[in-house]
Amino acid sequence: MAADSSDDFSVLVLASDLGVDGRPFLSYGEEEEQENWHDCSDQYLSPDEDFSDLDLLQFFHLQGSDKQGNRIFRVVGKYFPALVVNGERLKRYIFHKICSELPEGPFCIVYMHSTVQKEDNSPGITILRWIYEELPSNIKDRLQIVYFIHPGLRSRLVFATLGRFFLSGGLYWKIKYVSRLQYLWEDIKKAEIEIPEFVKNHDDVLEHRPLTDYGIEPDPSHLTEVPSMAYSFGRYEERWTSRQYMS
Repeated sequence: MAADSSDDFSVLVLASDLGVDGRPFLSYGEEEEQENWHDCSDQYLSPDEDFSDLDLLQFFHLQGSDKQGNRIFRVVGKYFPALVVNGERLKRYIFHKICSELPEGPFCIVYMHSTVQKEDNSPGITILRWIYEELPSNIKDRLQIVYFIHPGLRSRLVFATLGRFFLSGGLYWKIKYVSRLQYLWEDIKKAEIEIPEFVKNHDDVLEHRPLTDYGIEPDPSHLTEVPSMAYSFGRYEERWTSRQYMS
């Protein structure tokens, strides 16, 4: 005679004709998973702040995925108005976008440096480092790679010599330089990301002037400038104040 099993088990019987909704009993795990869809706490969200003006600029926008399955945040440097958006508001906006739009799982950043002007479009590398360091640790761990499109010689030299001092080790080793769009397609399908027309035009210019990448051919428009190293909190206000003082 077989021995009696000591394992306990329970059976839940729901009568279908009693008007009882059985979903709360059967989908507890699913509801818990939905509650943890985002990894950010409320302190990183700014529900009362209006970011509609920055959303219209489309400089930080969630798009498709790369070939490794990482969701893409597209960053278009030329679209960022550094003259009117300070570092504190930029940080709140980036945190809000990540915490409210990015689903679970790994992600990547595609940064387009094409035709960026240091004074007009760059918040400063110190600001960018500060924003990255303020991110929750689990978000930083989920960032797999940063595709740096059209870096130029100055960007390469600065990051090669000073990048380890201004960027944390985790971020420094995640940067991948992409000198031409044709190399980006090795990691991302064309349908997964929208490339602005001016980025394509700049890519064509570099294709016909390849020595510009190495600093041999003149770059009169300074299209390959590296982001400013200066700390940009109130830099324009301070500059205006100094001008008034000198006058």
